Parts: sequence; C-alpha cells; structure tokens
Amino acid sequence: MSNTASDLDRLLSAYSPGVRELVLETRRWIAAAVPGLTETVDAKSRVVGYGFGTGYADLICTIILSKDGAKLGIVGGAELDDPYRLMEGSGKRHRYVTLEKTADLRKRGLESLLKRRVAVWEQKQ
Repeated sequence: MSNTASDLDRLLSAYSPGVRELVLETRRWIAAAVPGLTETVDAKSRVVGYGFGTGYADLICTIILSKDGAKLGIVGGAELDDPYRLMEGSGKRHRYVTLEKTADLRKRGLESLLKRRVAVWEQKQ
C-alpha cells in the first residue's frame, strides 16, 4: 500500500473512535488479503480506494466511510458470484458489504469475494 497516512489521518479525524478503528482494521485486512495494492484517499468523497494502480480501471475495492461504520465497496461486484449474500446495493456495476464492527471482517466468504474480484481484474490484463 502506498503511504497516504496524513491524508487518511485528516479524513479519519472527522469520525468517532469506533469508526476510525473499524476503518484502520479494514485497511489492515485488505492489505493482508491482497498484498501490493495502492491506496488512494479521496477525502471529499469520504472514500479510500485500493487497486493495482491509480486509475479507476485498476480499482479493486474501496472503504466507504459513514458516521456509524463503513462499507467495503467491491468494484464490479454486480458481476461476481456472492454465495453468502454478503453484498448489498442495486448499482449496475458495484456492490458493497456493510461493516459495523471489526468482527464483520471475519464473515464467511468475505475474503474469497475480494479475491474473486482480483481474479477478474487479472483476467482483463
């Protein structure tokens, strides 16, 4: 992951300690699940993006911050199998998994969902 600590710190400063902890743990979880991703902070949109480059085409997932928690956005999630029905949303391309607590990162099938997204990205290269 690229180091955008100051940008991330500024973004997180507007949120409660619980949301900050959840976002930081989600960030660690993403880095462990898919090493080598680039991190991009979009403070205006309250989103942290992760991909194999800085462009939209290389985006794998996002952390979308809210006042009560976060969402793990899966880019292209609408095209992925979701046997555990983790994803929510009705967008034509993207879906998300709601995270209310760090234990949600251990939901059955979550890591394999992210890795399926990576496999789709790799096939398009």
